[in-house]
Amino acid sequence: MFRTHTNGELSLKNLNEEVTLSGWVQTIRDKGFMIWIDLRDRYGITQLVFDEDRSSAELLEQAKKLGREFVIQISGKVIERTSKNPKIPTGEIEILVAKLTLLNASELPPFTIEDETDGGEELRMKYRYLDIRRNPVKDKLIFRHKMAQKVRNYLSDKGFIEVETPVLIKSTPEGARDFVVPSRMNPGQFYALPQSPQTFKQLLMIGGIDRYFQIVKCFRDEDLRADRQPEFTQIDCEMAFVEQEDVLEIFEGMTASLIHEISGKATGRFPRMTYDEAMKRYGNDKPDTRFGMEFVELNELVKGKDFKIFNDAELVVGINVEGCAEYTRKQIDALIDWVKRPQIGASGMIWIKFQNDGVITSSVNKFYDEDSLKKIAEKFGAKEGDLMLLMSGEANKVRTQLSALRMELGNQLGLRKGTEFAPLWITDFPLLEWDEETGRYHAMHHPFTSPKPEDIHWLETNPGKARANAYDLVLNGNEIGGGSVRIYDKNLQSKMFQLLGFTQEEAEAQFGFLMNAFKYGAPPHAGLAFGFDRLVAILDGNEVIRDYIAFPKNNSGRDVMIDAPSHIADEQLDELHLSVHEKK
Repeated sequence: MFRTHTNGELSLKNLNEEVTLSGWVQTIRDKGFMIWIDLRDRYGITQLVFDEDRSSAELLEQAKKLGREFVIQISGKVIERTSKNPKIPTGEIEILVAKLTLLNASELPPFTIEDETDGGEELRMKYRYLDIRRNPVKDKLIFRHKMAQKVRNYLSDKGFIEVETPVLIKSTPEGARDFVVPSRMNPGQFYALPQSPQTFKQLLMIGGIDRYFQIVKCFRDEDLRADRQPEFTQIDCEMAFVEQEDVLEIFEGMTASLIHEISGKATGRFPRMTYDEAMKRYGNDKPDTRFGMEFVELNELVKGKDFKIFNDAELVVGINVEGCAEYTRKQIDALIDWVKRPQIGASGMIWIKFQNDGVITSSVNKFYDEDSLKKIAEKFGAKEGDLMLLMSGEANKVRTQLSALRMELGNQLGLRKGTEFAPLWITDFPLLEWDEETGRYHAMHHPFTSPKPEDIHWLETNPGKARANAYDLVLNGNEIGGGSVRIYDKNLQSKMFQLLGFTQEEAEAQFGFLMNAFKYGAPPHAGLAFGFDRLVAILDGNEVIRDYIAFPKNNSGRDVMIDAPSHIADEQLDELHLSVHEKK
């Protein structure tokens, strides 16, 4: 037996017990005549003590040879600590060691295994197995596990069945790029790794599994950022014989139960907002509603003056930043420089200050008199001490730019608190979006999304006006889940493929198996998929999903720990009937 207890459970109630513990050496404090060692495992830290009055010279010598991260086993007696540590559960006791066994020595780690470490992110990712020993990483993985258990329990209690779907599937042209896998037994042919189990869960509905879920790995070959990884995890769900309201009720209940578990607060019914309303009020379809700064459109107040920038703009729109009229010129210039960055792409920004003395001033005083500025301030609902920021241009672009500024100010002003949760349903998305480059429609969600029943007629005359029977769940400015009512009629599905530019032969080649299944009595069905990594991060008060994945990739899609992706031997390429051509 390597241990009778873990390093986080002993207390004064265990006084004078003989125990055996195992773990890693966290720290060593050697006073010559006395040695203290903090022994760490997943559960906590226990202090060990060796002294020349109660320990043999041989045992003291053994202890002196230990180093950080050595793996050891000890046996000894639980005694009361003279100098107690109230910061840890075991802080009232220590172990007077009688026996010490070295299980494995360790080289000096490349960074300190402490909550506050001296290792940079790239270094810690290279030695991720060491980073996992640190509480901030370990606790995030434990938190992820607990959330997965609660999801499984909730859905199982609601009658859902967990079913595994294939990982080696067929490549489809919609969505992000597929990761592809060559088939040795079928030369020149490839599997794809699933971007989601979409078609399989629809087939499960046709198969009569009317409530399915799966916590499943998905793969997308896309550009990365803080909340993306090439492989990620979904809570994938589908239900048969349901309408949109049935789906929203189930998954609102699941999300509310998770938030209550974390915060102890009840959320009430989740508010709802249409896609058009979200874009008009916040400039994006996943607004963070924990703070204000709603958009105010100003065309009727600012056009017709001598200010050409506003006169030529399709839309002039702004936000009111409460209490920030005292921003200096340097602070405002920094915001202007921020929106001019290539990532945002704005040409500039206008400011109006409603000063604490009641005077209203602006960067366009020469074009707008005090009366005009007062009317603009009234439109914003501004009060003394507020700062109004205005942007102009093509409507869709300027909304996107102002939305980015709003989120940046929310971060700068501390308005996006990780301890607060603001869930929101977004509904009534466009079914299709026109792509100028390809000259055809693309599905806003995916090709199996049903149009609103009352909008089906638009498919014949004006497809861009059709709304999708689709919904996204937003939490704190992040899309955490999305889904739709599916098309289950083969004729409507064929029409959808036609609108998306598929020939009949292409649709048959890509999705013939699904269309064939529709011939055998497909039930009405709908579903939703949560981004599990993102959901867990947000519930834990963060937005970077990488911290909640045991072995993540970096921003270049590389696993720097195992050095993947990597080249493979020519023999293996030959076996797969592949050749590699280097880019010139």
